[in-house]
This record gives sequence, C-alpha cells and structure tokens, in this order.
Amino acid sequence: MNIAEVARRSGLPPKTIRYYEEIGLIRPARSGNGYRAFAEADLHKLAFLGRARSLGFSIEECRTLLALWEDRARASADVKRIARQHLSAIDAKIAELEGMRATLANLVSCCAGDDRPDCPILADLAGEATS
Repeated sequence: MNIAEVARRSGLPPKTIRYYEEIGLIRPARSGNGYRAFAEADLHKLAFLGRARSLGFSIEECRTLLALWEDRARASADVKRIARQHLSAIDAKIAELEGMRATLANLVSCCAGDDRPDCPILADLAGEATS
C-alpha cells in the first residue's frame, strides 16, 4: 500500500509517517521507482505508534515499547516498568497543573476586574507583593 492508503488506515498524517521512517521506527520497502510500499506489518506498527503517542509516550519510549512488542520473549515486567514511569510523569504533570490552576484561580478571584489600573494578576506576574 502507498503512503496515502497507510495514512488513511492508520489515522496518521503522511508527514508523521515519513518522520517515523526517517528516525527508523518503521522501514517500509521501496519499489523500483523509489516509492514506499507499506505492508500490513507496517500498518500495525503505525497504529501501535499512534496509540502510544496519543497516550503521551515519548519517541524513545515508543521505540522501546515497539521493540518489546516485536519481541515475543519479552518480559511484561519491562513493559510495565516503562508504563509505570510514564504514569508517574503524568501524575507529576497533573499535580503541577493543579498548582498552577489554584494559583491562577486565586489571582483571578483577587482581581476586581473593574476600571481601576491596579491588578493583582499583573502584580504577581511582575513579582510584586500585593496587599
């Protein structure tokens, strides 16, 4: 199948598919005229990569997970370790976002939002103490 067909079936843009080839995540065959010729196995890899990326795994994590997926002698503990580390990173990001939200919500509630120029939001951004 050509790149348009594999893009349609995998749900990934052709640019992403070309990038994945460039960095060695997939290796489609090439026809005599140089066109990519994707096999069903390539489609499965692309679907795998698309799902892993949608869960926020990095390219390097995807590379490792793809290698584990292809290795039938793998230990599921290796896969779980990667997923657990990624989950911890997501939890840390959520905590960071919750802190940001709480700070911003407090600033918004402290701002009168009227015609006066004083604004605790701008004061905080500027590092100025508010009273």
